[in-house]
Amino acid sequence: MNKGESSKRRRSSSPDRGSPKRGVLQSSKSNYQEWDVEDVCRFLRMHGLGNILGDRLKLIKCINTLRQNPIDAKVFNDPIHGHIEMHPLLVRIIDTPQFQRLRFIKQLGGVYFVYPGASHNRFEHSIGVAHLAGQLVKALCGRQPELQINHRDILCVQIAGLCHDLGHGPFSHLFDGKFIPQRRKGNWKHEDASLAMFDHLINTNGLEVVLLSYGLVLPEDVEFIKEQIQGRPTKGNAAGDGSEAWPYKGRTQEKGFLYEIVANKRSGIDVDKWDYFARDCHHLGIRNNFDFERFLKFARVCEVGDMKRICTRDKEVGDLYNMFHTRNTLHRRAYQHRVVNIIESMITEALVLADPHIQIVGKNKEKYTISESIEDMEAYTKLTDNIFEQILNSSKPELQKAREILNNIICRKLYKWIGETQPAPGTKIDPEEFEELSDEVAAAFPSTPLDVQLCAEDFIVNVVRMDYGMKEKNPINKMRFYCKSDPNLAIKIRKGQVSQMLPVRFTEQLIQVYCKKTDDQSVQAAQKLFVQWCINRDFTKPRDGDIVAPELTPLKSEWNSGNSDSDDSNPREELQSSRRANSYKSKTKLFQ
Repeated sequence: MNKGESSKRRRSSSPDRGSPKRGVLQSSKSNYQEWDVEDVCRFLRMHGLGNILGDRLKLIKCINTLRQNPIDAKVFNDPIHGHIEMHPLLVRIIDTPQFQRLRFIKQLGGVYFVYPGASHNRFEHSIGVAHLAGQLVKALCGRQPELQINHRDILCVQIAGLCHDLGHGPFSHLFDGKFIPQRRKGNWKHEDASLAMFDHLINTNGLEVVLLSYGLVLPEDVEFIKEQIQGRPTKGNAAGDGSEAWPYKGRTQEKGFLYEIVANKRSGIDVDKWDYFARDCHHLGIRNNFDFERFLKFARVCEVGDMKRICTRDKEVGDLYNMFHTRNTLHRRAYQHRVVNIIESMITEALVLADPHIQIVGKNKEKYTISESIEDMEAYTKLTDNIFEQILNSSKPELQKAREILNNIICRKLYKWIGETQPAPGTKIDPEEFEELSDEVAAAFPSTPLDVQLCAEDFIVNVVRMDYGMKEKNPINKMRFYCKSDPNLAIKIRKGQVSQMLPVRFTEQLIQVYCKKTDDQSVQAAQKLFVQWCINRDFTKPRDGDIVAPELTPLKSEWNSGNSDSDDSNPREELQSSRRANSYKSKTKLFQ
């Protein structure tokens, strides 16, 4: 080889000075899966790795970028997150009948009948969660290469985010929260259907080969995806106490932090909430006070006991309280809106009446009712919000009562709102008592005679639990933070270290009462029965109690506050009220 040929070879093997140094490869092969040794070496040199025996972590990170940003990714224009790229494997999952079904299931169920803008569906929410899951896991991968997050981890987390809501039924939470409990025994939840639907999606569309072609390992990675969808509570070593074995099979304890991304059962801070907060607020016209992009900037993994957990900067603790305040606001103003709850109760009543008379064809041409369809994913795939129109437009005589209820919703002939109250401070209504509440209201005869006689079947009593996602606990106590001076040391921040104006209690019950009879005399009688019931049970005074039953409210001394502007909270009164409520409950059980 002469000197000219040697110089020519050196020039040809070095990257062009005018070409970009990162992310673009000047090669005749556009698909990195087809590269030869020269193509790989050229790519590594462009990332400053002239010596392949150099920094191992940097080399792994460099190779992983190829799979994280495939050249054939599809771009979705989302109203919340803008233009987002979806991995081709995720696109293959999206383009299946099982996933496309989510286009026809409203994200907020009956809320659409109250908020006209709440027309968004589970379809776009699932894509948004997959995007945010990828953003968070990639941020951790880029910030901490020592975590050794690989392309399999990233893909599995994104797929779990994409498929976590596959099992939702008509009108979302109405189906598994109100309808199924009335028709089926057991504690069935939409997560159970999501797991079954995911298996059905993979098997029916022959995606096992596709999963393998993108580097996933069966059945380990499929198990990891399903564990994230299920989001079961962590136990034993998962909590870092060393009392039990690691409960998951998909990933080892070393990568346990990956289970906190899609469905975080430890603190409730996960990308599922981030997307539906932003998306629901956008469509409802409610301000979102939480900025998930800041969390992405500050998220990192720290060791907490035997566990590695996702933490954030100590200065972001206030923003997390804003997140749960936004959740509470959405529940009060939309999800548990008094008209929303009565519309969903009416839809549930119609579905219960129609259930035995609707047949859905499933596997092997077997027929299932609405409630039985959860046993067969082929039948369940056909069950969407369209069941509302199917009943409404049916001519079957056996569906007449269900049709009348749905037609009343369309014509806005709703059951009448009677009032709202709460149990005395320090007390609550147990779930075992829920079925007896309508009887109690109907039996609460006031001292003055009523013009109309009402029975228990005329009332609907809805008990709503409002909390920060962890019942009476403060979820921020489950979160860990780090300081700028030592980003590897996880610390706990108490509520008193943040502000003196944060919530004192983190849970409460709201009791909403409706009357099925809508004439004025029945409504007035129902209001008096309701006020008398609040007196009997030592509940809080209804807001309009002095207006609807002025002859009853003076009978309860605690309600006679007059025009005083003083604070109505009195620890002694709360204690006495709690004792009276417990005494009433004991007498009721004794009588029974």
